[in-house]
Amino acid sequence: MSMRKATTAIAASLFLLTAPAADAFAAPYETVTVNPTGRLAPDGTVTLSGTYRCTGGAGTVFVSSSLTQNNRPVRHGIGGTRAVCDGVEHPWTNTGRPSPSTLKPGTAQVEATVMELTSQSGLPLPRFHAVQRQEITLTSG
Repeated sequence: MSMRKATTAIAASLFLLTAPAADAFAAPYETVTVNPTGRLAPDGTVTLSGTYRCTGGAGTVFVSSSLTQNNRPVRHGIGGTRAVCDGVEHPWTNTGRPSPSTLKPGTAQVEATVMELTSQSGLPLPRFHAVQRQEITLTSG
């Protein structure tokens, strides 16, 4: 074997021994999903749900959600769920009763956000991990 081939073989072997596994390159990604159907109770309480995945949360992290109907400029906040940023997918469910509520069963536009409150200079500042905007169907229930 020539010196050049031996050097190449040794370098390749060292690279393979020191290279991280393929999974290490696929760092956990941050997502939030919204289920295509939400519930609207007779008393006006709205329940929305979905899943989230986040990493690296050092502060307090929440999954918040809001919705609007009929392209109106008013967004109704629908609760907030504490999130765990461990890279694993988790379910979330938020419930809220907007007042005054003009919501009706039918199409609605939802925005779900995974947001962390970080303290810099003593002020809590938002850090967004993931955002999803999606059209859903509100059903009576």
